[in-house]
Amino acid sequence: MAWGAAWGAPFSHRIHLAQGLECVECHTAAQSSTKVEDNLLPQKQVCLACHEDGEVAIPSPPVTRLSKFSHALHLKMGSAAPFIASAIDHGSYLQPPGDIRRHLNTRNPCQACHRGLEESDQVTRAALPQMADCLVCHTQIDPPFSCEDCHAKDAQLKPPSHSEHFMDAHSSGKLQLDKTTCAVCHGRTFTCMGCH
Repeated sequence: MAWGAAWGAPFSHRIHLAQGLECVECHTAAQSSTKVEDNLLPQKQVCLACHEDGEVAIPSPPVTRLSKFSHALHLKMGSAAPFIASAIDHGSYLQPPGDIRRHLNTRNPCQACHRGLEESDQVTRAALPQMADCLVCHTQIDPPFSCEDCHAKDAQLKPPSHSEHFMDAHSSGKLQLDKTTCAVCHGRTFTCMGCH
């Protein structure tokens, strides 16, 4: 799937956040954005407050797999960090959390879902929310019907592990799948015996 020109672009959120900038100072459209197709990248004039014209290059916004999302609504509700942290602490977070928990002690509501920016010198998908983040609050999973609540009908949602021979390989035990991660797409009440 194409992710747009912005992925891999050299930009240091680390340096900008260390200057004491708040996310919405540069991403001004985020506070009123109600559609996923809204361009939330900074406007060039925002950058020109500190930078010379020749050193500013803003790429096209990246393409996502979402078809519906409202930054405005989520920002009005405040930070999701306490909810995500609680899900991790109680074992109900639907994927292995890795180092996510250490990023949740933030007062910045944006960084609860867009984690690791304070260490980032390049724009990558790693700073995007994980589907498991969304499912902390949006708990209704009824595949394939609930997928279209957030994703386009033609979205390529299958993970890389679901290759051509996945149906044969997954039941062999060789893939060492984490059942919690399967629940992200297959639902919280997913059981192996439900299909087998």
